[in-house]
Amino acid sequence: MYKLYIAPVVFFLFLSACQNMPEETEEQAEESTDEETSSVSDSEPAAVAENLNSPWMIEAAENGFYVSDRDGGLVLVNDEGKMEQNLDLSTPVVSQSEGGQLGFLRHPEDSDRAFLYHSYETDEYQNRVVELSREGESWVENDVVIENIPGSSVHNGGRMQIGPDGYLYVTTGDAGNGDLSQDTERLAGKILRLNLDGSIPEDNPFDNAVYSYGHRNPQGMTWDDEGRMYATEHGDNAHDEINLIEPGNNYGWPIVQGDEEEDGMTAPIYHTAEETWAPSGMDYHNGKLYIATLAGESIMAYDIESVESAVFYDEGSRFRDIHIADDTLYALTNNTDGRGNPGGTDDRLISFELEN
Repeated sequence: MYKLYIAPVVFFLFLSACQNMPEETEEQAEESTDEETSSVSDSEPAAVAENLNSPWMIEAAENGFYVSDRDGGLVLVNDEGKMEQNLDLSTPVVSQSEGGQLGFLRHPEDSDRAFLYHSYETDEYQNRVVELSREGESWVENDVVIENIPGSSVHNGGRMQIGPDGYLYVTTGDAGNGDLSQDTERLAGKILRLNLDGSIPEDNPFDNAVYSYGHRNPQGMTWDDEGRMYATEHGDNAHDEINLIEPGNNYGWPIVQGDEEEDGMTAPIYHTAEETWAPSGMDYHNGKLYIATLAGESIMAYDIESVESAVFYDEGSRFRDIHIADDTLYALTNNTDGRGNPGGTDDRLISFELEN
């Protein structure tokens, strides 16, 4: 998986009080579990940045991080502080409940280019991926990678990653309409795979952008050392999933979930049964998947070999994204999104040192 190395950056930013997002409907099943679990992390986190506004994705920069937020903001966080970046888009971000500005991802071949996933509105509420070019402290849209992805006030996906094969992978939600997930001609409820210019790879399974289908609302992707791809997915009334992604496979939504089986559909390698995580961003390190959970209000660690999960860190915060660079795990809290209970310094980008 493509990564940029950066050294850990530790500093505190004491800025204005955090802003609350309007009440939203993200994952109606997002109800925190009553089960009490303790942290298995040996260390307390270091604060990297504070007073972020509904942050969504962590992306490594040359000397820090970019953090996108759902209202349309983008900040560069480094040892000089927190600097707002300008975005010049041909179609404005339309933030509507779970929609808005979601993934931001640097181009693997050019640090002055990036991809942005955002919601917009014409005749319908939709999502698209655009390519940006950096001009000073501004990021300017220069191309549309893919558009007309069905959107809604719920289930917009929005995660982007560069796979070990060099292709761009994009998660999309079912936009509140599970039937779209089973239609391989529609872009909703899918994991998409694209060339970096938006064209279709020749070996995609359906001769279009669709790589896998039957997804409800996948929000995390990563690859292990063997190149195997994993995705997290929000279930309906619990039954959140970790899936091993194979090209062309059908992951069942809305026909099956959890332990349910159906011919031609792929079961998850792990699901949460009656417990609710509402999993979002995810990354891999030394045989484990580290998963940001919203309703679960913790960072979970899933051991691929033992197929067991444990709480890595629990402070009662909603977590939106995970990024691991070398042996440092970075995480975004997501308490200012209208569903959490923000403290005086929320939202925050924090870091932990991991074992080799």
